[in-house]
Amino acid sequence: MDERPNNLRSMLAEAKNLSELMVDLAYASLYFNDSEMALEVHELEDEMNVLVHDMREVCVLAVRRPREAAGMSSVLQVVSAIERIANAAVAISRIVTHKLGIPRELVADLSEAAEVSHRVLVSDGSHMASRPVGDFELPVATGMRIFAVKRGRRWETSIDGNFIMLPSDVLFLRGSPDGISRLRELAAAPVWQPPAPAEDLWITDLDRAVDVLVEMKNLSEAAVGLAYSSLVLGNRVLALEVQQLERLLDEMHDRLELWVLRAAKEDLDPAPLRGLLHLANAAADLGDQARQMTWVVDQGESVHPILELALGESDDVVVQFPVGNRAQADGRSLADLRLNLEPGFTVLAVRRASRYQYRPGGRQVLLGGDEVIASGPDEGREHLAALFGWQLLRDDESGEDQLVALD
Repeated sequence: MDERPNNLRSMLAEAKNLSELMVDLAYASLYFNDSEMALEVHELEDEMNVLVHDMREVCVLAVRRPREAAGMSSVLQVVSAIERIANAAVAISRIVTHKLGIPRELVADLSEAAEVSHRVLVSDGSHMASRPVGDFELPVATGMRIFAVKRGRRWETSIDGNFIMLPSDVLFLRGSPDGISRLRELAAAPVWQPPAPAEDLWITDLDRAVDVLVEMKNLSEAAVGLAYSSLVLGNRVLALEVQQLERLLDEMHDRLELWVLRAAKEDLDPAPLRGLLHLANAAADLGDQARQMTWVVDQGESVHPILELALGESDDVVVQFPVGNRAQADGRSLADLRLNLEPGFTVLAVRRASRYQYRPGGRQVLLGGDEVIASGPDEGREHLAALFGWQLLRDDESGEDQLVALD
């Protein structure tokens, strides 16, 4: 991150990637109770503050006529939402840095979340040392993708297949927890044991609160992903779905507060309860900022073109593909398709008969006519389209993608 972007388009793409990195690191610091990782989130906050200041300055200077103000205001609204997403990540990391406390049962349940974050140190002499990322096809081999590398005090976030991993690099990844063992084997890292619930029985009184908080994590991340999708695709229906998710997160937050307060009447250590409330506030705030990003689309206002361009060129691309009748995916479950392994896409939502299923689990069966919204690497789009029964072609005149049915 030593080279700062010098135009608004690249600044927006960098800010989106940076905010997502901070959220991933914050949840990972909580999962591993790693104060060093949590402090890294705070360090990235300084980078985000500079970036946000520069973007606002460019937005103000770019408006020369009154009619340009409305379009630029939508950009400023997205900038503010991205900033608040980063602030929510800092709030999550404070649970670790300020030792607010969190039940071990919650940490164990987080391993069952839709996606988990993990970090691993590349050992000298390992398979990964001094070799490019592309040699390993990690999304296929492990179901996890590198989203950042820390090399000494320097951060690398633009990780492609040509990136050379060096001994002592710290890799930060996200994806399926099933691939962690294989990943650590490639890096010659010690065997990792996932956190286990404490043997104390008192936590059973908070089972509902813990379960709903894990669901809030999944839904808040889905809301942010769908919000970006709405802006990139210019889709008002998705904006309305984000609005529904934000309301659902607020309702879940209210229920969780009630359950925690009831549990506090028992003879319990209040410290873990405080951590639960703090994390619930952060998850609800992520939903609020997703709603703020889609407000312009929800109101039917025109979205500034730079938002579609900038957000569409970030690390992950967002696609919305229909499932063709008799396609490979027709009638198969997500667990069977293993899209998170190859082509490395995470399904954000499945639309069927005008209703959305958010962050569907492995049991979700896709049917012809379903519309799937997913995010993943740009190089995997053609493979994903083929699984759904389409050939992905680029229109040379318009520059837009077209789906042509496969024979």
